Amino acid sequence: MNTVKSVMLFAVAAVFEIGGAWLVWQGIREHRGWLWAGAGVIALGAYGFVATLQPDANFGRILAAYGGVFVAGSMAWAMVVDGFRPDRWDITGASIALIGVGVIMYGPR
Repeated sequence: MNTVKSVMLFAVAAVFEIGGAWLVWQGIREHRGWLWAGAGVIALGAYGFVATLQPDANFGRILAAYGGVFVAGSMAWAMVVDGFRPDRWDITGASIALIGVGVIMYGPR
């Protein structure tokens, strides 16, 4: 059950962090305004709170593993929201990152 909870929390954290960064990008780089950027800052703050809900108590482990989730999640976000078409190297890199998440978080201890 802890693994399912952990995976779900990583997914929620990814939406907040990647979505927040995307909103800031849209607000500043795409000139959509400070409301977009402000919403992004709030979402990025929410990401920080979600990360604390992970069942594992080790901050370094959580953040290191989340790095792999961020890599794959960013690719998925770009595909869905921005129409990005990853090549085989993008997919290979994201897959390697997710394997790293599995080893760091769910390997036997």
